[in-house]
Amino acid sequence: MKKNGKEQATWGGRFSCGPSELMLHFGESVSFDKILARFDVQGSIAHARMLCKIGILGKSEFSQIERGLKKILKKIESGDFKWSESLEDVHMNIEQALTSEVPVAAKLHTARSRNDQIALDMRLFFKYACSEMLSALRLLMLELVDLADKNREVFIPGYTHLQRAQPVSAAHHILAWVEMFARDVERFKFCLEGANVCPLGSGAIAGTTLPIDRLETASALGFVDPDSGEPVLTGNSMDAVADRDCFLEFAFACAVLGVHLSRVSEDVVIWNSSEFAFVRLPDEFTTGSSLMPQKKNPDSFELTRGKSARLIGNLSALFALVKALPMTYNRDLQEDKPPVFDSFSQALLCVEVLRECAPKIEFRRDKCAEAVSDPLLLATDLADYFVMRGVPFRKAHHMVGAIVALSEKLKTPIDQLDDASIFEICPQADKSWRSVFDLKRAFAMREKIGMPGPKQISEQIANWRAELANNI
Repeated sequence: MKKNGKEQATWGGRFSCGPSELMLHFGESVSFDKILARFDVQGSIAHARMLCKIGILGKSEFSQIERGLKKILKKIESGDFKWSESLEDVHMNIEQALTSEVPVAAKLHTARSRNDQIALDMRLFFKYACSEMLSALRLLMLELVDLADKNREVFIPGYTHLQRAQPVSAAHHILAWVEMFARDVERFKFCLEGANVCPLGSGAIAGTTLPIDRLETASALGFVDPDSGEPVLTGNSMDAVADRDCFLEFAFACAVLGVHLSRVSEDVVIWNSSEFAFVRLPDEFTTGSSLMPQKKNPDSFELTRGKSARLIGNLSALFALVKALPMTYNRDLQEDKPPVFDSFSQALLCVEVLRECAPKIEFRRDKCAEAVSDPLLLATDLADYFVMRGVPFRKAHHMVGAIVALSEKLKTPIDQLDDASIFEICPQADKSWRSVFDLKRAFAMREKIGMPGPKQISEQIANWRAELANNI
């Protein structure tokens, strides 16, 4: 539509003149919502088919509209489509292009508002985005399980407060990452389920007086219950166009995933430092210094830590945007899309980077063995040894503390103290106390569920392989 020689938005009939150039630039969203083009076309075809079914469109008219929409989508995907800022958004751009080629498409917006149209497009987007995240996470988890499998015989100190605590295998540590990402999988599944509800037919706020068939469009667009196969619809037209829970849930899932990726990255950055030197990172995911030629910096992991802050910020922006809005649609909500689009692209990118890098992380077995040889890592095992000889745990804890203090005072490793000193502190002990300081024994004693014993690690790896083979 044009007024005074200029393109005019479809709502322009009530106005004597169009918006100023500044307002057009300020109010446009097509620069970012054009990413929704294929979902918009998909929704419009389903809506047109329903209009045909109820007699508002003839069969020939529907065919023309369907062909026209597919032609426009092909142009968009090839980069040949010209987007117009003056038409505000993806919906109006596509509708204007379609109507100029297929005049009968003026009927397409019957019984539909941009409010339920964008609600539909975004739910289709979230279903797609969650599926992509689930697929990417599965591939990442497979790589991490492989990495754990390759390093089940590598032992390292586990840390609390970034102080050496107890020995674990590298495999056990890596499988802890897998557990974190498995919870992310559940969050994206939850978001996917929440998005699987069709809002089309809600109109601007109160539906329509026309005899539409919401069940038809919901089924055509795949909004069906996975168990029953029945279409799933929103139950309140006001909530359908105002609801932004999917935005918050998706951004939250991305933010938590970002935190998990950041914690993994921090582990790797520490392990890669000269002070730890537990791993070597592949050249492909590191960079050098513009000044210091010896440097090999873990930039991929540092960038991941940084991007996690961005993901958290996107979630915060959405909460701040929605928190005080009255029912139903308010123009503020135009700003809900950039944060989720950004969270999707950045979270997916971070997952892909870790997936590519993980198989090339090399553990330096000599450095790991040197670090894990510290006998103090088995001080708790000594306390357990005393407990098994009838000493109450609190007393055993104090006994071992006294033994550690003696070790420090004499500058003698704890496992090399003489028997007499140990028996003086713990009369219940015998000469077998020194057997505690054997890594094989330590891991063999940890074969309960969730512990780092070799049999447990093998079982966990097998279980993850089986679960991931079923696409989690």
